[in-house]
Amino acid sequence: MERYYEYRHVVGFEETNLVGNVYYVNYLRWQGRCREMFLKERAPAVLADVRDDLKLFTLKVDCEFFAEITAFDELSIRMHLLELAQTQVHFGFDYVRLGPDGAETLVARGSQRVACMRGPNTRTVPSRVPEALVQALEPYLLASARS
Repeated sequence: MERYYEYRHVVGFEETNLVGNVYYVNYLRWQGRCREMFLKERAPAVLADVRDDLKLFTLKVDCEFFAEITAFDELSIRMHLLELAQTQVHFGFDYVRLGPDGAETLVARGSQRVACMRGPNTRTVPSRVPEALVQALEPYLLASARS
């Protein structure tokens, strides 16, 4: 069974365009928010490390859209781990619309690659993924990525 970290969100009018559907940039904002809430809830030691000198650089984001969503749609943004390397983490995101009858519809799928870095801004260098983050991410590694 796939394991994921879930962030719930209700779409507001401010996230829609003139036509009434969600403006694409919001999907990327929700990826970031999901990742932030994961760190807050599951890896608070990493947040302390970020306040020190750890930097989490987002190297790449993408999102593929399958269906439109509009104001007041309830979403489940489900983050899972696609790959864990020495200095980088690759996250996957499923955007699922939750219907009032319990039905779920996959409306988009995205990903995000993050590099761990340390040092002053003028001399930042790659750094190993902190052990606290590795441990927090372990339950979210997809079975297909384990091999």
